[in-house]
Amino acid sequence: METNELNPGHEIQVELAEDIAQGVYANLAIIAHSSSEFILDFIRVVPGVPKAKVKSRIILTPDNAKRLLYALQDNIRKFEEQEGNAGKYGNIIPPIGGIKGEA
Repeated sequence: METNELNPGHEIQVELAEDIAQGVYANLAIIAHSSSEFILDFIRVVPGVPKAKVKSRIILTPDNAKRLLYALQDNIRKFEEQEGNAGKYGNIIPPIGGIKGEA
């Protein structure tokens, strides 16, 4: 169960359908934004194949994009604190094509 940030003290029951639970593999993300939303496209790039398809698109409000950022930072910190992971993934990999991402 997850705590409901919109209604503190209340829990939300999250249902995970079997087909969604399998997940979708992506090895590239493209992030764009407008004045009111962030768009995250998750893509699977296969070596030797000239085209790559977007496998999933997530659209977030700026507030929720920031919550995602903080949640990822927290989880990465916890991951790196685990035995054997410290420094293993320490180098930042720059995004393909630079930092620019505006819709």
